[in-house]
Amino acid sequence: MSCSFPFDWVDAFTDTPFGGNGCAVVHDGGAVDVETCLKYTRETGLVECTFVGPSDVADAKVRCFFPTMEIPFAGHPTIASVASLLSRGVVKGPSLTLETGAGVVPIEVSPDGLITMTQNAPVFGDEVSPGLIARLSGLSDDDIIGQPQVVSTGLPFCIVALKSHDALRKATLDLDVLPEFQKGLTVNGVQVMEPYFVALGGATDAGDSFGRLLLAPPSPPEDPFTGSATGCAASYLWKHGLIDRPRYVAQQGHDLGRPGQAQVEVLGPRDAISGVKVSGQGRIVMAGEVHF
Repeated sequence: MSCSFPFDWVDAFTDTPFGGNGCAVVHDGGAVDVETCLKYTRETGLVECTFVGPSDVADAKVRCFFPTMEIPFAGHPTIASVASLLSRGVVKGPSLTLETGAGVVPIEVSPDGLITMTQNAPVFGDEVSPGLIARLSGLSDDDIIGQPQVVSTGLPFCIVALKSHDALRKATLDLDVLPEFQKGLTVNGVQVMEPYFVALGGATDAGDSFGRLLLAPPSPPEDPFTGSATGCAASYLWKHGLIDRPRYVAQQGHDLGRPGQAQVEVLGPRDAISGVKVSGQGRIVMAGEVHF
């Protein structure tokens, strides 16, 4: 017997259609099995989709899916889910909470629609050889600033700071080297997928950093905006003294024709970061029903 559930297609980290990063938010009430959620995510061609329902510990529960697996947390799906939940009157601002696989995430909503999530205190994990990153990305060791390191604020990424936007744009993803890079790289049992590259200076004058996340199949080749990695990168940059102030504007996706940006604030001193606030807007561009 088939079932139907309402959904919203939301572009996150943008206030205009077809910018930022898209996410389909399905209001399934927790009824859909994992395999169907994975098939649906692959069907959309998006990097991630969410399935939302009631929670015993928060205002709503959000399950987040890559095409290949369920993940504990992700940034742009969080923004998209909140925008959808607010639009449908399931939750109300200005303060609410979401249950995720990474714990309960506090959310603030400003009068102008800016959605702020407070990500977990960062866990700083393994360091990765710049030489290995260079082989993986087609860059040289000289393109890389400092020591690449795994960081998680709910979902782990290897943060790689680059010297220039030219290096950022040159980066590629060698799928033959990727298994060597990923081997043994986990945080709390969650596998590190691909490195997140970041360079200082915005894609436009409004930004302070510019990032890229290249992806392996069956995901799209590149993520337009990565909210969880933005929090990890902010923690890395602040801890290692690569930024002078803990509050700035992160940009991503401009070279893909999907410009997005987030307001970021790292909480606490460099040696004792207590969390990261990542803020963005969500724009609903489609709504309807999905039939399983």
